[in-house]
Amino acid sequence: MTAARWGAGFSATGRFVAEIEAAAAGQGALKPGYVLAGDETFLLDRCRAAVLKAFVPPDLRDFCLSDLDLSGTSIFEVLDRAQTPSLMAPFQAIFVRNVRQLYTRGAKKDEFAALERYFRSPNPQAVIIFVADFVRIPSDVRRMEMDDKNRFERLTETLGSHCGMVELARVTEEDAMRWVAATAQEQDVRVEADAARELVDALGADMMLISSELEKLLLYTLGRGRITLGDVETMVLAAKQRSLYELTDAISARDRARALALLQGLLNSSDAGEDAAIGHLYMLARTFRQMLVILEKNVRDSRAIWQALWQGFRMPPFAADDLIRQARRYKSRRDLTRALRLIARADLELRSSPPDKRLVLERLVYELASEPKPVSPIFAAVQLSFEV
Repeated sequence: MTAARWGAGFSATGRFVAEIEAAAAGQGALKPGYVLAGDETFLLDRCRAAVLKAFVPPDLRDFCLSDLDLSGTSIFEVLDRAQTPSLMAPFQAIFVRNVRQLYTRGAKKDEFAALERYFRSPNPQAVIIFVADFVRIPSDVRRMEMDDKNRFERLTETLGSHCGMVELARVTEEDAMRWVAATAQEQDVRVEADAARELVDALGADMMLISSELEKLLLYTLGRGRITLGDVETMVLAAKQRSLYELTDAISARDRARALALLQGLLNSSDAGEDAAIGHLYMLARTFRQMLVILEKNVRDSRAIWQALWQGFRMPPFAADDLIRQARRYKSRRDLTRALRLIARADLELRSSPPDKRLVLERLVYELASEPKPVSPIFAAVQLSFEV
């Protein structure tokens, strides 16, 4: 896959890795310092791994690798470490975190003067890697926040005048999908397009999570040579949750046919089959309780939802807007408490070892997606008194 097909973050990482590898092979010049600008942890880790592979032999790690933090170490100590040759190792790789400290209160004239003196005559047997993860670079740099833009410009004017700037922009969904396909292909595994998209969508294009979940999927499908949508829905918790929210969307829209079809998909994609019924019921009950709180507290946007729902009772960020929309389809508290009573009844039935658990769930979903039957005013009043 050519570099031109990748977005800014991957391209910058690729150029940095190529430069490091060329320098280690004696085929290119190594800059005395680099600034890794951006908070995309996945790309930061790839850059670090390239430096370690090229310049830090495992048996000399304690002598040639330094991880320093400017919150506890001054820049003068960092530069002194870089300037002093190691007696035990031919080369030093120095990673410097908390670079933000150079840009806090005060002019920091002495610090920047020391940096300028060092880079005027750097130690050729050392490289300083400044990790500037206090800057967020979106996949589309035109949408960079003004504060981040100012921080990046300040970095470029100061450290950037001495070091190579590596812009680690956030990864787009398209790039994440390409990475999934390419990484799996390296192990002779084909990822179906729908599976790659579901993996990326369910994890919000978080590359660290995607990398971890892809590793599990490769182990799960070992020997098969293919990863399907069903595999993702089975193994990735966020994908299971996404399917559940699609089910509650159909239920709240009173679309019984779609709700039943989604239920079948949930059951068929689960290793446990109908034995996973209790787990599905638990998630349904939790989701309807969340909708009840959203309705009672009149939550209208995702910013307010984190105040309405307490820690440990919140949904994944990708589901917030969907759940608000679903909750607002219910006209009253009574509609949602009816749903919770139906779920409780199904739970009791499932725990009584019915002959067909799938049938219990199908009946529940059918009833949840149906309009409630009208009740007499007297019965409604009695029912309301019990709810209160």
